[in-house]
Amino acid sequence: MNVLFLTHSFPRREGDAAGSFILRLAVALRGEDVKVHVVAPAAAGLPASEEIEGVSVDRFRYAPRRFERLAYTGNMAGDVASSWTAKFALVGFLGADFVQAVRARRNFEPQVLHAHWWFPNGVVGTWVGGLAHLPLVTTLHGTDVRLARSVGVAKPLFGHVLRHSAAVTTVSRWLKDETEKLVPEVHPMVAPMPVATELFFPGKSRDGQRLLFVGRLTPQKGVEHLLHALAGMKTQASLDVVGDGPNRAPLEQLAQELGVATRVRWHGQVPQSSLPRFYQSAAAVVVPSSEEGLGLVAVEALLCETPVVAFDSGGLRDVIQHDKTGLLVQPGNRKALANTLDDLLSRDGRGSDLGRAGRLYALSAFAPESAARRYAEIYRQVLGANAS
Repeated sequence: MNVLFLTHSFPRREGDAAGSFILRLAVALRGEDVKVHVVAPAAAGLPASEEIEGVSVDRFRYAPRRFERLAYTGNMAGDVASSWTAKFALVGFLGADFVQAVRARRNFEPQVLHAHWWFPNGVVGTWVGGLAHLPLVTTLHGTDVRLARSVGVAKPLFGHVLRHSAAVTTVSRWLKDETEKLVPEVHPMVAPMPVATELFFPGKSRDGQRLLFVGRLTPQKGVEHLLHALAGMKTQASLDVVGDGPNRAPLEQLAQELGVATRVRWHGQVPQSSLPRFYQSAAAVVVPSSEEGLGLVAVEALLCETPVVAFDSGGLRDVIQHDKTGLLVQPGNRKALANTLDDLLSRDGRGSDLGRAGRLYALSAFAPESAARRYAEIYRQVLGANAS
C-alpha cells in the first residue's frame, strides 16, 4: 500500500527534532507493508527531493526565500495572525503544497492520503482527495485543535476538513473530546504518534538536585510557572532548560527578578540525539504545559526512567497516571508545583519507582511498531469503506 503524507513539519536532516515522530511513523509502517512518500515545505539549504532514513520526501517552495518562515518555527498560526507578510506567504504555501501534492500523487500513486494537522495540510488534503477520489486520513496533534477553538473563522473550515476525511485521528483522548465538542458528528479514533524507543533509555546516574524542562519557550509551555516554583522550593534545586522560542528573553529576565538566574542553565535547541543525556541525568522532568496535545517530552522522559511532574491538563493525562507513572499538579498552581517537586526530591530513591513503571507503560503504548499497526489498520479500514 502507498500512503502520501502531507505535513508542514518534517525533519530537515537526520536527527532533526522537527516532526521527527512523523518520520518515525513512516519508517515503522514499512513493517506493515506500507510505503510512505512525504510532501513538506522547503527550508534554506534543503534539496527539492531526498531520502531520510529510506523515506522519500519532496519539498515545495512557497515564497521568496527570505519570506519562507512559516514552517519549522512551531508558531505558524501566531505568525499569520500578526503579520501581513505571513498571510501572503500562507496563500503561497497552500497553493504550492497543493501543486506538489498533485505531482506526488501522479508519480507515487498512493491509495491513501494522510494529512498531519488539519491546517494547512488537511485543507490541502481535501482538495487533492476530492480531485483524485482518494480517502483522506487527518491526524490532529493539538495546536491545530486550539486554532479551531480560538479563531472564529477557523471553526467552519475545521468542520469542513473533518467531514471530508474518511477517518480522523487524535493523539490523545483529551483531543478526541475537544474535537467532538467542536464537531459533534465526527468521532475521532485515538492513535498516538510513536516515540524513538531505541534512542531513549535509562542512564547510569542522576543529579538528585537537577530538574529539566524540554520544549518550545512559548506561553503555552508554562516555563514561567516552573521558574516561580523553583524560586519557592525549599530544596535548592537547579534547572536545565532545553529549547528555544520567542519567550526566551522575557523568561531569562524573570529568572533574574526571582533570584534564581544562577540556578538555571539555558541550553537552547539541541539535536534530538543529544536529548537522552539530559533526561538520563535529571532528577525529574517538569512539564508545566497547558492543554498539551499529548506531551511526547513526558514519554521520552519515562523511557529514560526519569520521573515526570506535570500539570494535570490536556493529553498529559494519557501519559501520566498520578503516583503511578508520575505526579500531576493542578494547572497553574505554582505553590503546589514547588511542594510536589520538593516532595519528589526528598523521597527515598527520588521517585525511581515512578520512572520504572513509566518506562514499562511508555514501551507498551508508544512504541513505533504499535503506532504503525494502528495506522495501517486505519488505512485498510478507509480503503475498504472507499471500495464499498
